[in-house]
Amino acid sequence: MRVLLAEDDDGVADALSEALYEHGHLPTRVRRGEEVLVRHRRADLLLLDLGLPDLDGLEVLRKLRAVSGLPVVVLTARGDERSVVRGLRLGADDYLVKPVRLAELLARIEAVTRRAAAPAATAAAPAPRTVRAEDVEVDLDARRVTVGGAEVRLTTKEFAVLAALATRAGTAVSRQQLMDEVWGDAYLAVSRSLDVHLTQLRAKIGRPEVLTTIRGFGYRFGG
Repeated sequence: MRVLLAEDDDGVADALSEALYEHGHLPTRVRRGEEVLVRHRRADLLLLDLGLPDLDGLEVLRKLRAVSGLPVVVLTARGDERSVVRGLRLGADDYLVKPVRLAELLARIEAVTRRAAAPAATAAAPAPRTVRAEDVEVDLDARRVTVGGAEVRLTTKEFAVLAALATRAGTAVSRQQLMDEVWGDAYLAVSRSLDVHLTQLRAKIGRPEVLTTIRGFGYRFGG
């Protein structure tokens, strides 16, 4: 897998590049946010440090999400709640605080890419699978969401959460089940990440009655 590594610290970048290469990945290291925005199309995943010298990493993420659904794992020293929440809201698929254990980083990379690749691995159905609730339409095969006929742009992770609920429309889905399915493993998932993505989904869709919270259990799409 081609990994674009945005890291301005040479020591950290060298260690990460070596570890990624040893585990079968092809890392490309850049030092500046502008380089990320130029070279992201040649990568399968972005490892993004927030403390870049030219652009704040969160601004890089915001600009990237306007043009690309590339899976992004933020890897940074910023562990305060505000930075974590902002990173997730801006479209990061995962957020790790340095120092991080290599085994955990590799596991999270695998989980993020597995979720991003899953739709491509699904055999083509004879007809598109589309789920509707009121005027919200979710095309599971095209990965397209419309509200009142207008398309709504979602990040990879936001769509994964919505798809997990839409495929069980009218049925309550537990938080544990959502984290297992979307993050690949509830042990690796952060409960706060699920909350942030659902908040973003509700804001983008603008139909609070379509995504219902089942207190103490989970969520339901439609029904």
